[in-house]
Amino acid sequence: MDTKTLIADAKARFNHNSAKAYLKEKYEAKLFVAEQGGLWKADQQTICFLANATFLEQMVLIDTFNNPVKVVRTELLWKLQNIYEEVMAEWHSEWQELEGKR
Repeated sequence: MDTKTLIADAKARFNHNSAKAYLKEKYEAKLFVAEQGGLWKADQQTICFLANATFLEQMVLIDTFNNPVKVVRTELLWKLQNIYEEVMAEWHSEWQELEGKR
């Protein structure tokens, strides 16, 4: 291989990795939701916790700013699940486009 080919391959890998990092930042930012007086991240951990605390309708949770917030569990769960599904579908779609250009 010549030097130009090696440089082109290295640049392509760098650009691809940079694009993946950009997508991660872009879509992780969309997972934050202001709801019921707190700021929540619609992530797997929060959704699972809310889904498994079926014995409570209202509960106090610590939001992303470390503030205790009293929430209606089912409403917050529904909102976070919807946001998570929507954002993950968009992220996956854009990631597939990126991988197709590779």
